[in-house]
Amino acid sequence: MRDEKTSGRAGYEGPLDTPDDFDEQESDEADYGPSLAEDTLALFEDAKTYAEAEVAFQKSRASYTANRLKGAIAFGLGAFGVLHLALIAATVGAVIALASLIGPWAATAIVTIALILLGIVFLMALKNRIDDIRSAFSDKPDE
Repeated sequence: MRDEKTSGRAGYEGPLDTPDDFDEQESDEADYGPSLAEDTLALFEDAKTYAEAEVAFQKSRASYTANRLKGAIAFGLGAFGVLHLALIAATVGAVIALASLIGPWAATAIVTIALILLGIVFLMALKNRIDDIRSAFSDKPDE
């Protein structure tokens, strides 16, 4: 049976399961943990570490994007070149096909006029788009 009374044991009063050289801490600092200044300093250092990590991440992301953009521009220019060659071939083919029906000069004139009209349609569409952009930045109300 366990003896709960500790007063009869050579003047020692305390828990029975602690070592003999146990000393209670008299300091109040251990009870409260780190001070507000220490917490603020730790928060500042954590924020600095986070900012450095974020800058490094954004730099790597920008580098990756720039690298991928170079490839995209190269493929875009290649596609534009091939499309341009295809349109030239279609124009020459249209002239050759019409030449047997109406003669080479008339065929050339018809294809040229058709391409000029198509260019004018594209220019009018471009003008409308530019006007829309200008109206978005204008101070005047829409009419």
